Amino acid sequence: MSKPRFASDTRHLSRPRCAGLSERSIRAVVLGGVIGAALLATACAPMKTGSSMSGSTAASTVSSARLDRFISTIEADTRAGRIPGAVMLVSRDGQMVKAAALGVENPQTGKPMARDAIFRIYSMTKPIVSIGIMILVEDGRIKLADPVSRHLPAMANLKVGIEKTGPDGKPTLELISATREMTVQDLLRHTSGLTYGVFGKSAVKSEYLKAGLTPGSPGVTYDNAEMIKRLGTLPLSSVPGSTWDYSVSTDVLGALIERVSGQTLDAFLADRILRPLKMNDTGFSVPPGKQGRIAEPFPVDPDSKQPVKLLDVTRAPALLSGGGGMVSTADDYLRFAQMMLNGGELDGVRIVSRKTIEYMTSDHTGDIRGPVYLPGPGYGFGLGVAVRKSTGESAQYGSAGDYYWGGYAGTYFWVDPKERLIAIWMMQAPSQSGHYRTVLRTAVYSSLDQ
Repeated sequence: MSKPRFASDTRHLSRPRCAGLSERSIRAVVLGGVIGAALLATACAPMKTGSSMSGSTAASTVSSARLDRFISTIEADTRAGRIPGAVMLVSRDGQMVKAAALGVENPQTGKPMARDAIFRIYSMTKPIVSIGIMILVEDGRIKLADPVSRHLPAMANLKVGIEKTGPDGKPTLELISATREMTVQDLLRHTSGLTYGVFGKSAVKSEYLKAGLTPGSPGVTYDNAEMIKRLGTLPLSSVPGSTWDYSVSTDVLGALIERVSGQTLDAFLADRILRPLKMNDTGFSVPPGKQGRIAEPFPVDPDSKQPVKLLDVTRAPALLSGGGGMVSTADDYLRFAQMMLNGGELDGVRIVSRKTIEYMTSDHTGDIRGPVYLPGPGYGFGLGVAVRKSTGESAQYGSAGDYYWGGYAGTYFWVDPKERLIAIWMMQAPSQSGHYRTVLRTAVYSSLDQ
């Protein structure tokens, strides 16, 4: 195995700056009410790339030694065959304070992990597509309260499947009318009544599997239009707005973007998000010239001993899965996360408004929960991301207001506005993802000295 490659990084990302005001002055201004808010508004201006905090200033707020100890532990895990490799980035105040490329990029060839490795990000596609939807909301093309069927007629008049036990003792489905239709907001917050064929078992989930509704899985041969047709024939798992159920909702958002914009999903995201943010290695497949940078999993999982099968990203997919079909690099996704932390802007390019980011990263679920609530204790769900409601309750380190999401194969990110912090974790090890997400959070927050 290769030696770990990590160091404090002096590259900068644009972040909001309040010129002429110290952090203490800013706090005083914020506490000063309306007059203070006006002063803050006149003092604040976007920070250009290359003009953020100096490396020494940013690094002084984070214990490099503590992060190095964590990195050494991860490197030991790669040598022991727990995971193939990983890339970690930690940024604070728009300044990269730690970057690490660990282990191997491809277990078959032994190629060392590189920072520009390309990963299948699976459900970390969802926040990008959710931003895409909010662009259309800002454009006035759709409204969050719109019934989905207004734009996708096949989604009208869906029935709710109520599971009952038949005379033979086997489960049967009784179909009843829903009390209301799903809305665009329901899709964004996973309260649409749609589901996945995984994350538990039920008669409705079985119907999804029978219909081949498995977007984000290898071998899917249909496109977004066909996916919507199939969904229109299936029952809902719950009345829209009543239950949080992780689902194909964001795949429907991808189809909605295609219908409303008149573009394919990949073209729309490239035009409105990826190219403006210079996310040059992010998309739905990897072109031939970059395929040597694809990070690969172990052929066999070290825990389950089962084969690991991930998406073939060497060719364009039939289904542009808005819920789980994209690839990216750690640095590309950091640019996306920094845009969100900056309130919708990066390097002078605005993607969405500050208020849109505030709205998306607020809790939209209240007391709505479901049988499998993936955000976990202490978290609500916003529009495309889980949102922490309080510092306590969760068994993981964090701050009230932080937001996160992850992907099936082990990728993970979070943004902490209170700490002005972003962390990106990229690996291709599905079964080991939960463990590393937790220990990463612990390591990062334990390293904060100020």
